[in-house]
Amino acid sequence: MNNSKKIAVVFVLAICLWAFFHFDLSQYLSLEYLKEQQVHFLAFYKENALLAIGAYTTVYIVSAVLSLPGAALLTLLAGALFGLVTGTILVSFASTIGATLAFLVSRLLLRDFVQSKFGQHLKSFNEGIEKDGAFYLFTLRLIPAIPFFVINLVMGLTPMKTMQFFFVSQVGMLAGTIVFVNAGTQLAQIESLGGILSAEIIFSFVLLGIFPLLAKKMVAVYKGRMALQKFTKPKSFDYNMVVIGAGSAGLVTSYIGAATKGKVALIEKHKMGGDCLNTGCVPSKALIRSAKFMADVKKCKSLGFKNARVEFDFADVMERVQRVVKTVEPHDSIERYTSLGVECHTGEAVIKSPYEVEVNGDILTTKNIIIGTGARPAIPPIEGIEEVDYLTSDTVWDIRKQPEKLLVLGGGPIGSELAQAFARLGCEVTQVQRNKRLLPKEDPEISQMVLESFQNDGINVLLGHTPKKFFKRGGKDFLECEHNEGLVEVPFDALLIALGRKANTTGFGLEEIGVELSSRGTIQVDEYMRTNIPNMYACGDVVGPYQFTHTAAHQAWYCAVNSMLNPFYGFKVDYSTVPWSTFTDPEVARSGLNETEAKAQGIPYEVTTYGIDDLDRAIADEAAYGMVKVLTVPGKDKILGVTIAGLHAGDIISEYVAAMKNGFGMNKILGTIHIYPTLAEANKFAAGNWKKNHVTEKTLAWGERINRWRRNYF
Repeated sequence: MNNSKKIAVVFVLAICLWAFFHFDLSQYLSLEYLKEQQVHFLAFYKENALLAIGAYTTVYIVSAVLSLPGAALLTLLAGALFGLVTGTILVSFASTIGATLAFLVSRLLLRDFVQSKFGQHLKSFNEGIEKDGAFYLFTLRLIPAIPFFVINLVMGLTPMKTMQFFFVSQVGMLAGTIVFVNAGTQLAQIESLGGILSAEIIFSFVLLGIFPLLAKKMVAVYKGRMALQKFTKPKSFDYNMVVIGAGSAGLVTSYIGAATKGKVALIEKHKMGGDCLNTGCVPSKALIRSAKFMADVKKCKSLGFKNARVEFDFADVMERVQRVVKTVEPHDSIERYTSLGVECHTGEAVIKSPYEVEVNGDILTTKNIIIGTGARPAIPPIEGIEEVDYLTSDTVWDIRKQPEKLLVLGGGPIGSELAQAFARLGCEVTQVQRNKRLLPKEDPEISQMVLESFQNDGINVLLGHTPKKFFKRGGKDFLECEHNEGLVEVPFDALLIALGRKANTTGFGLEEIGVELSSRGTIQVDEYMRTNIPNMYACGDVVGPYQFTHTAAHQAWYCAVNSMLNPFYGFKVDYSTVPWSTFTDPEVARSGLNETEAKAQGIPYEVTTYGIDDLDRAIADEAAYGMVKVLTVPGKDKILGVTIAGLHAGDIISEYVAAMKNGFGMNKILGTIHIYPTLAEANKFAAGNWKKNHVTEKTLAWGERINRWRRNYF
């Protein structure tokens, strides 16, 4: 049905355009013709007012729909025939109706094609239109130097609502309409359009168009001043910025601020390095490495050994984890950051105003405040949980006695990494996941690979199980779960909760000074990482949407630079190629879209895969499992996203991240020399599969003919 409409519209447009050029109708849209016929037009209007109005309105609308030249002349004619008031009303509605019809034609014929082909690139543009589209359209309508027909066609490709387009266009074009209609009342005295479209008038319109942009900036400044007006601003400041929280976000912000010769104070109430160093990335990867060794021991026969036996004490493994933390600790220490020019404070920060932070009884005055207070494990409101001595990703590192029966709640990255590590160290692990898949944000086949690996490691994975309550029986702990309308009891002697993390936004003054939070409970920031209070910024897990160390550092750069450049300039944060990895075995790394997201968003794609079980280095390492899965634009080598499952996937994916960031595709990856034998060759072989899939039978047939000819004649 939609195709029939498109064909009909194209047919009508083609007929109209053919008629316009075949009958040379442009001769009637010239200034000379209008001036010659002005007396006749006026006489006709006096005798047939309604007919004249109807005919004029129809011609104007058709001209606007077809984007024909002559809109300015028709507007002048309205002033000459109908006078300023009537002419303005007629042109205002005729031009708006015509523009809206052109908008709808563009939407019908082109929007689906453009959005499907370039939707990923237009995502931020579409979001901007949905948020501020009326403002931008109004601004463009005030500048006649920008052809209105271009605005009509381009806006038709966006998500803007039709009625919004109609009303904003009518208001936006009104000023120009009045100017031209008024000039048309003196049509007899106008010698050329240059008199109307003079440099002075165009410049005036440009200034008029710029005004809303200036107004928007002025409104932002006004709102900022209103947010700050109830606070007393010091005459001078002790610091350029005070950073609260010494995790990845706070450390990077402090470093950049000090490196650019700003005076920076960094406040941390607990341990330098934050979650990543003390309870997250570093200790978990140390534990995973020890667990990987035990897994290798168990498969010693596949490596050529008759048997291998390892004796270990669980406490020693956990002590090694702490040794690794201690080794990395100097990188994030007070001593190091002091040497870099950062003034470090240990204590609880309390924000007294947007200019004042209290720590240890001292008031620090500052131009800017950067909040990097991180997040903490989220504890679900499950009945009976307060009666259980549970562990979290923050506290599990303190245990020294090996759990016999470990229950892990959560099938996301944290829960999955720790479940597999403890299972490989000899714990009897049961993993309960409400969702029907592990790692539910990944594609189903990737989740299935991880599930099979977990089952091979002896983990009892209970998918689709909803925790209902904890209870005791005979002195033992149990979890009752709901599954397929039945109840399942899970015994355990240790419980690890890994159900996400909650932003740390309370207890240090945000509520008192009015910093806004998002619906997710994180600090609400704009694209410049700025809160609703203009000299306060936030970054890292306290903001989201990604809770990774590397994204916290990424956001920190914007916080540091934008706070120092405010109010003169700012950089918008870029999340277009954020990569991440889940360090299970197989490791799962991803950047950009996966197939699940592409389907959900309606983005056309092609899938290319390469099985790592075919890779020489993987075979040699007894790691011949996993896959590279690449999504590309249909018919092109442009990469939309990639998922890699396998040994060292988090390292291998960097080549694809660089490709997406810098705009090169599968052909360039295929043409790049990769060392043999390495796991990174998987990237090249995936690109080779893409290339093979895009060689047509017709091309191969021609190749066969040419080679046959060369064998016989050349």
